[in-house]
Amino acid sequence: MNAKTSSAGEEEASGMRNETLGESGFLGEAKRRQVIRVAYVIAALELTFFFMQIGVMPYLAKSLGLDSVGFGYLQTTFGVLQLVGGYIFGRFADKFGARAALILSCASGSIFFLLMSLSTNIPLLFLSRLPGVFMHGIPGAQKVITDVTTPSERAGALGKLGFCFGVGIISGSVVGGVLSTKFNVYVPAYVGLVGSLINTLIAVVWIPSQTKPKSDHHVTEHSTSQSGSLFSIREILRLMKFPGVMEVFIVKVFAGLPIGLFMIMFSIISMDFFGLEAAESGYLMSYFGVLQMVVQGLVVGKLASRCSEMTLLRLGVFIFAGVGLGMALMRTVWHYCIIAVPLVFAFSMLATITDSILTKAVPSSDTGEFLYFSVQDSSGRHLNLYTWGFSSVDEGNMPTLLSWEPG
Repeated sequence: MNAKTSSAGEEEASGMRNETLGESGFLGEAKRRQVIRVAYVIAALELTFFFMQIGVMPYLAKSLGLDSVGFGYLQTTFGVLQLVGGYIFGRFADKFGARAALILSCASGSIFFLLMSLSTNIPLLFLSRLPGVFMHGIPGAQKVITDVTTPSERAGALGKLGFCFGVGIISGSVVGGVLSTKFNVYVPAYVGLVGSLINTLIAVVWIPSQTKPKSDHHVTEHSTSQSGSLFSIREILRLMKFPGVMEVFIVKVFAGLPIGLFMIMFSIISMDFFGLEAAESGYLMSYFGVLQMVVQGLVVGKLASRCSEMTLLRLGVFIFAGVGLGMALMRTVWHYCIIAVPLVFAFSMLATITDSILTKAVPSSDTGEFLYFSVQDSSGRHLNLYTWGFSSVDEGNMPTLLSWEPG
């Protein structure tokens, strides 16, 4: 974890990247900026559609006769699919490129919303979760940004994805809640289907087929040809041996548990504990999004330019510890509004800094594995390294955890 060891790994992993981006003019400055902006657009749209459905999913499940325990199993199913598919998808991105990965993710999102719109019974509702194994649009955007940025500018560029998260959670939560209240719970799925198809088209047209510099691309081909399959335990162990990687990865996993638990349980808390309707739950999630935009836009960037990454990492972990205690004591909506402030700050800081450290510490040919096989920021889906089973919610009491289970 010390800075000297980490810097040694960063120098080894990123020395070639600085030269190729600076001298070869692989994409050109204007083209690089355009690709980054398109990645932000794809991320914002993907999050908007996702939060449209995540807000109405508990109401759809309840209308089909699924209780809180059943809904917990539904969330667990999605979490397991994300966990299994995350690392494989990262290897896919490293082998076939970020463009192919984004297209696959957006196309999977289209199938996801199509099946959701057809879910008129509980088995179909569970089946609609299946495309989630390939839905990793946010790490896909991170992969694009990592490929076209230098290590010195990467933290700032990745940090701006938090702004996309804010846009997605605000617009998606509000629109999903309003549509489901004014019309029915299936309308957000129809909108998500059309939007995901548009997102797929954007990825096809605007993301170049090769985002990495040519020298990095050769390294990628050599690395993936050596490892053979898309899933390799040997590859995971190899990457963990890079200086500082294991320590930061462990911090990323365990510090992400509070936000992962919160995001998975929030819909149940809103419906059964706070007693909110779909539109009201959307407004509450929008508050979370506003905080995210403010913190990411005004705080994280400035701190990243003035403080070392390790200092910010320790700060994020310390605040997360307090947030976990606050969650245990939360009883009202107002408590949530107070807890959300440090929660968003720690969440934004930790996600940005750990992604930046890990992608600097490993060769550019392996960045996809860490962007996917980790506790990710944005939508809550990527926080599902741990999935949760919980009991039904008694009126006036917080949900009771039966157990937490890896995968």
